[in-house]
Amino acid sequence: MPSRTKVSKGYLTVVPREIRKASDVREGDVLEWSLEGDKIVVRPRHLRTIDDVVAVFSNGGDAVASKRDVQRGVRDRR
Repeated sequence: MPSRTKVSKGYLTVVPREIRKASDVREGDVLEWSLEGDKIVVRPRHLRTIDDVVAVFSNGGDAVASKRDVQRGVRDRR
């Protein structure tokens, strides 16, 4: 479902409603922009909650796996 937005003065644009809802983009979130070949890719980087931070320390074990879980929004592996 393609969406279109216009780039305004100052190179600002709006994230279309259906994209915001599908990706849970909220005010204050950071969007990470990158080029992959000839495509512009935009990924949301959501703000972390205190629960996310605590989960990194409470899971123990593999720090890389814990960080990946937090980034993916996994709350508890048990």
